[in-house]
Amino acid sequence: MLTTLTLRNVGTAAIVVGLLVAVLTLGTATDRPFILAGLLVLVGTGLRLEAAVRARGTHL
Repeated sequence: MLTTLTLRNVGTAAIVVGLLVAVLTLGTATDRPFILAGLLVLVGTGLRLEAAVRARGTHL
């Protein structure tokens, strides 16, 4: 159960940081910050999905 909560929290933090990086770097001319932001959001989404699968498995 603790692992699920940790995965969910880290996933949420990664999504929030990724979106924050994207918003703060809207005025830049390079694509590097957006690549980083996209990777953070993808990793955060994956962690949230993993937490959901683990939580579903414990309630069966």
